[in-house]
Amino acid sequence: MTNSFNKLPLDPKILSNLETLGFHAMTPVQEQALPLILEGVDLIAQAKTGSGKTAAFGLGILNKLNIENKSLQSLVLCPTHELAEQVAEEIRRLARNIPNCKVLVICGGTSEYQQLSSLEHGVHIIVGTPGRVLKFLKKGAINLSSIEFLVLDEADRMLDMGFREEMEAIASFAPRVKQSLLFSATFPDEIEDLSRVFQKNPKRLSVDSKHEKNVIKQIFIEVDEHREKLDTLNRLLGHYKPESTIIFCKTKQLCADVAKVLVRQGIAALAFHGDLDQNERTVVFTKFSNKSCLVLVATDVAARGLDVKDLEAVVNFDLPADAEVYTHRIGRTARAGKIGLAFSFFVSTEKHKLHDIEIYTGNKNEFLSVDSLSTSAQFNLKAPMKTMYINGGKKEKMRAGDILGALVNEAGIAAADVGNINIFEKQSYVAIKANLLEGAVAKLLEGKIKGRRFKVGEA
Repeated sequence: MTNSFNKLPLDPKILSNLETLGFHAMTPVQEQALPLILEGVDLIAQAKTGSGKTAAFGLGILNKLNIENKSLQSLVLCPTHELAEQVAEEIRRLARNIPNCKVLVICGGTSEYQQLSSLEHGVHIIVGTPGRVLKFLKKGAINLSSIEFLVLDEADRMLDMGFREEMEAIASFAPRVKQSLLFSATFPDEIEDLSRVFQKNPKRLSVDSKHEKNVIKQIFIEVDEHREKLDTLNRLLGHYKPESTIIFCKTKQLCADVAKVLVRQGIAALAFHGDLDQNERTVVFTKFSNKSCLVLVATDVAARGLDVKDLEAVVNFDLPADAEVYTHRIGRTARAGKIGLAFSFFVSTEKHKLHDIEIYTGNKNEFLSVDSLSTSAQFNLKAPMKTMYINGGKKEKMRAGDILGALVNEAGIAAADVGNINIFEKQSYVAIKANLLEGAVAKLLEGKIKGRRFKVGEA
């Protein structure tokens, strides 16, 4: 196999774990980026979410890691807490054969005390958001003097969110960084300026910035007025009945309004936008990823960086301003070679945007008439799972096996009826078949997890 990981100078322990994880062939971004990363050069790469870029820089970090050295060796900056958690979890998966590899998430919205306490015990890799990382650098809680890797993931979104000053300030704390990697889905002019601050003579590559033809079925639906979109959305979901969908809206208020309408129509929907606090964001995304919520109504800023497995459809309730953002939105579906659906609503004054999209993607636009959609209102998209909340997490050394064991032995739930188990610092969330949640909660309120009683309930 020409694109096998085995052809790269990776540590045998890492290669063995990749085989166990089923990573047999490199994705295009891994095939192009990994050799350069392993050579030690600075890299600026254009790659969309879901292209495998996390594994590309994660493997580079782990291959160079000196586990005996307890000082911080790599820093990965991400735009959101959600993306930081996902990146950290992926790095931990890739590091399963490396004993005592310590990866820590440093983000706002969570306890500074717990993060500072974890830092005192030593950490090899930090994945964090710019604001909290800079705050800890200024406090002296994070030391970049031994850093080997500095990675900017979703750099364009960090710029969009106003983190440029923080990122440049962080660079001033790492004057001797050995290698800098910058990944971005789009390449605005500011990316060039940012690269000059962080990098020296970077190599460049662009992979998967556009999507393969026929992998994502892109359908455009014209409406006479913006206010007709809600009815069209209702008919669209009723017609196709996708099992998981992200709907993109241009404002936070519109996200909330659309989600409320869908819920009234029997659809398991939640809004996801910048007005939610970190705990609310965590709960919403956890419920969406574990099938307790089937429709996420989101703004671009809130949803950027979310990596959702088996996303069946994307709906552009509002078309974005440019074609690059459009391709980034629809690229969340059709992962791992699957076919995805991308629907876009537009009014007549937006036809110029369709032309730009057609040129950028290289695909001829396909159109669908509203009249061809089902008019039946007798449908719902009820979630097959519900989410249990447990007020204990990593701080209590909670493990997925502890929770599953309690559900099976204390609550009498079959293991097959338990879905994703997400464990955070102070709380855990468990997906359970919807009709079994109430009984499971009642039993665990009387029972124990790891020999202790915890507060439990529906998230």
